[in-house]
Amino acid sequence: MPLSSVESKIQYAAAAWSGLCTAGDRVQLNVFLRRCMKLGYRERDAPTIEEIFTMTDDQLFSKINSNSLHILQQFMPDRPSLNYSLRARPHNKTLIAKTTQLNGQDFIIRSIYKDSY
Repeated sequence: MPLSSVESKIQYAAAAWSGLCTAGDRVQLNVFLRRCMKLGYRERDAPTIEEIFTMTDDQLFSKINSNSLHILQQFMPDRPSLNYSLRARPHNKTLIAKTTQLNGQDFIIRSIYKDSY
């Protein structure tokens, strides 16, 4: 199986399953990608698994945020406009309360809380 096919399979739906990967899973995926690099199937400056996961999360969140008819848009309500002088956020969505560990692994919650400090 060509590596481009393997990388595309890793990237496919990564936003859905990357939150469920443990640190050990990420290490194993990085070892696999480094082995492919060592064998010459991958470029030296190719992204790590964390960069791939971040890139796919950002792309999907951007598509959801920009398309008001997207099926996942209903799970991301807009933040009410208030006349406060707060720092700018990368999105205008309401922060969803984290109640369990599983919520922190959810794509939408991960994306909404990203860069919120």
